[in-house]
Amino acid sequence: MKRIAVIGDGGWGTALALLLDAKGHRVRIWGAFPEYLSDMRRRRENVKFLKGVALSPSIELIPDPADAVADADLVVSAVPTRFLRNVLVRFEPILDAGVPIVSVTKGIEEGTLRRPSQIIHEVLGRRPVAVLSGPSHAEEVARGLPASVVVASSDESIALAAQQAFMADRFRVYTHDDLVGIELGGALKNVIALAAGICDGLGFGDNAKAALLTRGIVEIARLGAALGARKGTFHGLSGMGDLITTCISPHGRNRSVGIAIGRGQSLEGILAGMEMVAEGVFTTRAARTLSKRYGVEMPITEEVYRVLFKRKSPARAVRDLMKRGRKPESDLVN
Repeated sequence: MKRIAVIGDGGWGTALALLLDAKGHRVRIWGAFPEYLSDMRRRRENVKFLKGVALSPSIELIPDPADAVADADLVVSAVPTRFLRNVLVRFEPILDAGVPIVSVTKGIEEGTLRRPSQIIHEVLGRRPVAVLSGPSHAEEVARGLPASVVVASSDESIALAAQQAFMADRFRVYTHDDLVGIELGGALKNVIALAAGICDGLGFGDNAKAALLTRGIVEIARLGAALGARKGTFHGLSGMGDLITTCISPHGRNRSVGIAIGRGQSLEGILAGMEMVAEGVFTTRAARTLSKRYGVEMPITEEVYRVLFKRKSPARAVRDLMKRGRKPESDLVN
């Protein structure tokens, strides 16, 4: 049995806390808002982010950062990217340097263009870090539906330790050594999910979505390779696997945002009405900046950026993608 602290009381952090608790680990959840933690403690339910799923009585809900990570054997970082740096600052003076951190955040920080694991190292110093990613909606994992994910670290022993901590009868965990690729796959697929939602909102069919996913994984892999990842990584669970789930599932926040945009709603209005964070909106800007910096062609990402932030018509964006110059498909497999 391990003592595990989950930093972040959102749906994914809560779902993983339930999974770890069911395995017999001692689990504590920390959240930024003590009044909401108090409500969760009283109701034994995360009504805002995981409605309808009962919290185990043995999961502790701790508002004080020091108490949450005291004597922890493992920390799970489940904070949205745009809030991650400021949250981690609160833990920097109190978290022992040798405690491994498993990051489950999927995004790229705007401005710095850092991945979540890089933010962890910058704020908390050099320490054991692993990244867990893959097709795994919180709503399904929390209810015990089968899922397979991948955990990556530059240190094989950390990846194996995380695999052992999370692996369960209905939660299969593979290991990987391409941390950069696994982390980028989880982040960049959200940009394509926005595009998939836009297609759905416009009323397009399965043919369009299949083409979008296929070409989407190509540009994800292009950027990943430019940033030091292996292209083959993106054909696995954190690339194509997560992309499929995010682009077809009714649980997908980024797809839902895209649907609303395709139906004519404004991005500002959509985000104002959301409790959860749609990471893809912020990752789109970061991915576009990276594509320009490294000279990587990412036509889908470019059009999503123009629709979100330049008020381009979604229908026109699709037309412009379809009218691009002729080319072979060999870049998909090479």
